[in-house]
Amino acid sequence: MYNLTNPFSFELPTKIEYGNGSLKKLGDELRRLQAKKVSVVTDEGIIKAGLLDKIIPIIEENYMEYSIFYGVEPNPKDLNVEKGAGIVMDFGADTIIALGGGSPIDCAKSIGVLAGHGGSRIKDYEGRGKVQKPNIPLIAIPTTSGTGSEVTFSSVINDTVNNYKMTVKSPLIAPKVAIVDPELTVTMPPAVTASTGLDALTHAIEAFTVNISEPISDALALLAVELINNHLVEAVNNGSNIEARAGMLMGSLLAGMAFSHSDVGSVHCMAETLGGIYDAPHGVCNSILLPYVMEYNKDYCKEKYAKIAKVMGIKFSTADEGADRAIDKIKELSKEVNLPSFSILKVKEADLEMMAEVSFKNGSTPSNPRPMTKEDYLVVFRKAHK
Repeated sequence: MYNLTNPFSFELPTKIEYGNGSLKKLGDELRRLQAKKVSVVTDEGIIKAGLLDKIIPIIEENYMEYSIFYGVEPNPKDLNVEKGAGIVMDFGADTIIALGGGSPIDCAKSIGVLAGHGGSRIKDYEGRGKVQKPNIPLIAIPTTSGTGSEVTFSSVINDTVNNYKMTVKSPLIAPKVAIVDPELTVTMPPAVTASTGLDALTHAIEAFTVNISEPISDALALLAVELINNHLVEAVNNGSNIEARAGMLMGSLLAGMAFSHSDVGSVHCMAETLGGIYDAPHGVCNSILLPYVMEYNKDYCKEKYAKIAKVMGIKFSTADEGADRAIDKIKELSKEVNLPSFSILKVKEADLEMMAEVSFKNGSTPSNPRPMTKEDYLVVFRKAHK
């Protein structure tokens, strides 16, 4: 089940400050990075929720200049990155703070790439190996429990010319610091809590089951599954429960560490395709597709699915039964937190074949436990579309 003889590397360049009230350490971290001009990257929702007001006084107390770019959209676009990079470069920022969910954090990573390299098109840095030098120091402050982007090496950006999600990937773009404060997540609405929570669960399940997983990422992924399973419903139903919020945020953090050192699989390949074409929320796409892909993969990783069932507290007699019950549990969780079905995305049947082709070309397709062809993706899309 575990790849104990295969060589692997594990690198975590991000310093993590975790815990209730850890936001108060922002000033210390800014001083440690010798920041003088700080650019904050966020979105309008964060401003409306009053969360930006929590960090601006800390910057001002430390006598630092600052600029604010709040033009990040859900499913951040290349145009957002390029506009934000222009603001950061014109301001002359020496440090970036990303405040929000995965969208502002991913956008800030790519802004840092352009600002650090002096480029104007993030498309030039798509894939691995294109980033040649460290970003401007980035402090990531997550306000959702979903992407784990505060500790990952990836930035997923919507290519608006070719209408798909591309990835910029390098350890050089990882945040220098992640300030992970559960108190910042209590304002998340129930629907966002649900979708981001299933996003994190997808990260953990795929990180554990892909064919290039390794023992450290396996351990992180399994604890992430346990924490998310134990706390998701309560976090959705009672957002002020700080223990539930902490459980979800830690689950998201661990899942991010897991998949950034392992990979994701066909759920993400399909979800990124859906999100790129239909501009649908990434967490919703993952949550909808997860059980369909798990069913398709089951015979190729049933022992691992059974292990997932075990950490979710499910009793079973055989690996086959455990795998089935894990998939059933995912479906139950989605219903309990009122996540939508595939039909809400209004996907056109005429698009399915094109979506299957785009999914197949995703760089994570080879990592999926079951070998996937374009035809396999089409089968799964059609099952979901019924």
